[in-house]
Amino acid sequence: MAELTLVEAVQCALARAMAEDERVVLLGEDVADDGGVFRATDGLLARFGRERVRDAPLSEVVIAGASVGLAAAGFRPVAEIQFMGFMLSTLDQMVNHASRLRNRTRGRLTCPMVLRAPYGGGVHAPEHHSESMEALFAHTPGLRVAIPSSPSKAYGLLLAAIRDPDPVVFLEPKRLYRAYREPVEDDGAALPLDRCFVLREGGDVTLVSWGAMLKETLAAAEALAADGIEAAVIDVATLKPLDMTEIARSVAQTGRCVIVQEAPLTAGFGAEIAARLADENLFDLLAPIKRVAGWDTVMPLPRLEAHYMPDPARIVAAAREAMRHR
Repeated sequence: MAELTLVEAVQCALARAMAEDERVVLLGEDVADDGGVFRATDGLLARFGRERVRDAPLSEVVIAGASVGLAAAGFRPVAEIQFMGFMLSTLDQMVNHASRLRNRTRGRLTCPMVLRAPYGGGVHAPEHHSESMEALFAHTPGLRVAIPSSPSKAYGLLLAAIRDPDPVVFLEPKRLYRAYREPVEDDGAALPLDRCFVLREGGDVTLVSWGAMLKETLAAAEALAADGIEAAVIDVATLKPLDMTEIARSVAQTGRCVIVQEAPLTAGFGAEIAARLADENLFDLLAPIKRVAGWDTVMPLPRLEAHYMPDPARIVAAAREAMRHR
């Protein structure tokens, strides 16, 4: 079993999917000759040829639109957008066409495409390269939104996304691309979409997060444990559709919930989880739901980037605040 970084796990999943299904094709800016801006598609051109690994023009709307057309024609395109800040150009195609194709044709056509993009901050990138806009896509009916938090999750969730009959927005936390390695079995086994993963059990407070923020959330859980507070940690993994069953189960045990997101606070996806808990699990709660998030401002340039990003200390403080309610 190889030990892979997250970006290597993405590459491994792409290669496995392409080897298993000739309908899987890759397209995007520099994905062929250069192997992608983060080298997630490195080596795939040599292995599968230019008919299946195609460099696209510098136009995100063309990449998304061509993918919709390919999917409607029976292919399974996997399109790469170089950074999430550039995904705004894809909204017309993704919201008005990809997400609606099944409904518009009354099931005659589906749109089995994946739109991949590196997202989030923490790598000292320039403007439009560090956005966390997952709530935009999660708000759109007909789109799935999946975000891996580790190499093994990236491998399994990406295979599931490629095999799904409907469009999936697959966001890869670039801060984790080469942060560490873990064993990943290249066995073609997909992880289930539409469910959360429990990374840690605990009976005092439930910490809920996704993507790169799981690193800080798990560190906060360790710090809390040193103070005798046992925190459960849940990786949302698929934001849309949201698996509330696992979150609700944990909150029923702990009575407290802290939701951690890198995106700005206002109208972020954490607000949806908090609203669902307040609506469906109010009488399980012993304390107000706390949210730890980025600030309601543009992601700053490198000098202030660390100040923007939620850190374990902020998560610990929120959990301790929740624990004051008995």
